[in-house]
Amino acid sequence: MSEAAANPEYNPSGVGDCIDTNKLPWIPIPNAPGMSIKPARASGESGIFSLIFKLDAGSSLPASVYLGGMDMLILSGKAEYEQEGSKSILNPGTWGFVCANSRVNSFLAIEETEVLANFYSGVAFLKEDGSLDSLLTALDVMQMAKDNKIILVPNSLEACMEIEGEQYNGNGAPLAIASGNAGKLVNDDADITKHSEVTHPHFVDTKQVPWLVLPGMEDVGLKILRVSQETGYVSLIVRHNGVADPHTHVGASDFLVLQGQLGVRAGPPEGYGPGIWFYEPAGARHDATQRVTDEDLIYTANLYGPVMFDSGPGTQIESLLSWVEYKGMAEANGIKLVPSTRPDDSSLLAWAPLSS
Repeated sequence: MSEAAANPEYNPSGVGDCIDTNKLPWIPIPNAPGMSIKPARASGESGIFSLIFKLDAGSSLPASVYLGGMDMLILSGKAEYEQEGSKSILNPGTWGFVCANSRVNSFLAIEETEVLANFYSGVAFLKEDGSLDSLLTALDVMQMAKDNKIILVPNSLEACMEIEGEQYNGNGAPLAIASGNAGKLVNDDADITKHSEVTHPHFVDTKQVPWLVLPGMEDVGLKILRVSQETGYVSLIVRHNGVADPHTHVGASDFLVLQGQLGVRAGPPEGYGPGIWFYEPAGARHDATQRVTDEDLIYTANLYGPVMFDSGPGTQIESLLSWVEYKGMAEANGIKLVPSTRPDDSSLLAWAPLSS
């Protein structure tokens, strides 16, 4: 990458914006036997926290109530999800959104299962009689990270400038996706025998969601998974084989690399590979973002506000992509988004034929 693309003033230490989850340990969660996490971000202001959790084979999360929404992507393994009297079998590549105030009866790992998850507030774990057993909140994640000497990604541009210390340098445990081509989790030409048995409408097998490719932008593909008409949040899978124009993240965003090598800012020449989780605080600017190998670059993306594009520092705004534009792109190109079945959830969710 060129010096113009690196933007070294933003992150001179290389620590502030991303975390290599392959180098983190699995931290057990009290009151959830068989569950452990790799923490990535926790906000004391909003209560949002992001992590990768693992369930040992045969382990199940307790019955839970989600105090805020939660989106997740199954990275490896196989799980059974039970809610409202029905069950879904979730294989790798299944994405889901659980809206606030939902009660989930169980999340059972049929095999050892790893899951990328973004929680918009805390989770209440219940006892067998339905009473409260414990809470998992952003403050808990912060404390677990501190206890294990893990530096979480900063939540603001100012905090990125002030970060001190080095990332965790103890014994890490690589993700299952680090040993293979994790793009197969979401690619529609993958083995169809690995499709999930989805019965809940808020889950979708991303392999069955079509890539949206816009004229003139053939080097970028999008799988639009969720558009919130209330918060403006957008969840995507991105296939990014070109160079992104100069842009500013008006709202924050996060990414997990699944395949390929992502070149960004003052990162290493070889780029960032599978298992690297990025957080772009509101106001973060990139003069260029690109792949640095010939392999397809595929990553997850949550956008918590618009992205503004221009031709360089000080130039006029050329375009602004918000939830309105993503919704319009889906409609104009025949990509089906369907309203959530929950009356108190204004999400538009990706649709694909239910697996049988």
